[in-house]
Amino acid sequence: MSRIQTEAGVLESYLTGLVVCGGLIVAIGAQNAYVLGQAIRREHHWWAACLCMSTDAMLFTAGMFGVSAALLAYPEALQVLRWLGVVFLGWLAAQAFWRSWKGRAALNSGTATDRSLKAVVLTTLAVTLLNPQVYLDTLLLIPAIGAQQTAPLPFLAGASSASVLWFGVLAWGGATLAPVLARPAAWRVIDGLIALMMAAIAIQIAGSGLSVPAV
Repeated sequence: MSRIQTEAGVLESYLTGLVVCGGLIVAIGAQNAYVLGQAIRREHHWWAACLCMSTDAMLFTAGMFGVSAALLAYPEALQVLRWLGVVFLGWLAAQAFWRSWKGRAALNSGTATDRSLKAVVLTTLAVTLLNPQVYLDTLLLIPAIGAQQTAPLPFLAGASSASVLWFGVLAWGGATLAPVLARPAAWRVIDGLIALMMAAIAIQIAGSGLSVPAV
């Protein structure tokens, strides 16, 4: 194989990882809604975004190096994650519905955050790790696609780059738009939409269950 063909294969694998994994990350609504909410409130939003980026990269790497085989061997683990995810997402939805109904004071972008860094970190981890769809995507589907690439490591780099770009945009965009979106009326709508999204994901997971894709 010539050098040009090798470089073309590397670039193709990287772009495949970037595009495919970018689409999957955008579709995982619970993470996105939480990080965007933190960004608009400016509550340790870059910590939340960076934690999502690093967690995705670690899960992509673990999937590429064989954790997917363990999940295929023990599918009951996915069912445990399924119901943990349903309960946790339902709890987040209830909180957001309550905030939407009760309302909140206008958010001042220059004021101190209401929640501690520890609380934000723990909730970010829970939103990420208690969503079983994350494991189907990062530990099963993505490794299955990556295994078909001529250059698996560039594919992995592309997948990780997609996560960095997406959550970076959410954190930056939410914080930038905070002065417009931080008004009480706007937050009633935002909290309502977040609640509906969390509830819809929980209902979808509870109703349809989880299926391991054929690879």
